[in-house]
Amino acid sequence: METKAGAQGATAVAVAGAGAIGSAVALALARAGLAVTVFDPRPLGDNASGVAAGMLAPVAEALFDPASASHLDLLRRTRDLWPAFAAPLGVLIQRGGLRVEGDTAWLCAVAARAEALGAPLNPADGERALTSYEDWRIEARPALKALHDAAQALGARFEPRAFTADDLAAFSAVVLATGAADGAGLAPELSVLTPIRGQILRADRGPADGPVLRGEGVYICPGPRPAVGATMEFGRYDLAVDTTATEDLRRAAIRLRPQLAQAVFATEVGVRATTPDGLPLVGWSATPKVMLAVGARRNGWLLAPLVADLVAAYLMGDNPGPDAASFDARRFSRT
Repeated sequence: METKAGAQGATAVAVAGAGAIGSAVALALARAGLAVTVFDPRPLGDNASGVAAGMLAPVAEALFDPASASHLDLLRRTRDLWPAFAAPLGVLIQRGGLRVEGDTAWLCAVAARAEALGAPLNPADGERALTSYEDWRIEARPALKALHDAAQALGARFEPRAFTADDLAAFSAVVLATGAADGAGLAPELSVLTPIRGQILRADRGPADGPVLRGEGVYICPGPRPAVGATMEFGRYDLAVDTTATEDLRRAAIRLRPQLAQAVFATEVGVRATTPDGLPLVGWSATPKVMLAVGARRNGWLLAPLVADLVAAYLMGDNPGPDAASFDARRFSRT
C-alpha cells in the first residue's frame, strides 16, 4: 500500500512545518515537480531550527550526546551531502572545525571516547585542547530563508497556519515535519516522540570566527552574536526562559572564554523532539496519505538533506536507499 501510493505520484503535497527538515523537504519536492504547500503558523525562523546553532557536527554529536554515539557513520554520510545541497542555495558552510578544551582528566576521557568511536582528535601543540576538522556549521536563520526562497521560486506556496486533519482531503499526501507538535493527531507513530526544550544564549561579543569551542557542559559557536548552548530539558514543551539553566551555561562559557564575562546575553528557546534511538521517523505512517519526517533530536540541520531525499524517493516511488531502514517511521510500532 505504501509503495503503491508513492508510485502513483503525488501531484499536490502538503508539508506541515517549515523548520530545517520541512523546508528541505519542500524544496526537494518542488524540484521534483510536485505542487507543494507548506503550512506553518509561525514566522520564518521562529522555531527550533531558527534558534539552533546550525551544527553539521557528526563528531561532536557522537562524542557528547550518547544517543548519537552509534550513528557516527550515518551522520558523517549526511554531512557529506551538504556541499552539493548548500551550493545552489548560496548557503555558506563554515568549516572551522571543533576545538575541545578543559582540564587534563576530562580531556583524556574525551580523547578516549573519540578513539573508541573511530574519530580520534588531534592534540593542540602546547595547549590543553583537542581538535578536529570533521565538524562544520551553517548560520541557521539565513539558511532557512534560502530554503524558503528557493522553494517559493519553484512554485511552493506557504500558508501561515497549522495544517489540520480537515486539510488532508485536498492533498495526495502530507509530510509531517512538525518537530515536537502532534501533527494534527494524524499519525499514531508520533506517540514515541519525547519533546526536548533547548535554551541557547546569544552574546553581544566574543569569538567572531574560528572553530566551535566545546567544554564541559557547553559549546560556543563563533559569529557576530556567538551562540552559547545548549540545554536539553526532556519532556518540556514550554518556551519560558529558565534562568537557573541559562546561568549554568553562562558560567561554563566564561570558564572557556573569560572575555565573555563582559557580554550581554539574550536567551532563545526552542523545542525539538527525539525518538528512543535518536534517529528521526521518516516514511509512511499507518495513516493513509501521511508521511513522517520528525524526531531528529539535535540533528535537524545535519540530517535535513538526507531526510529530504528519502521523502522525495518515497513520494516518487523510487528506491529510498540503504539508510531508509534506520529511519523507518513505523519501527517502534512494529515491536
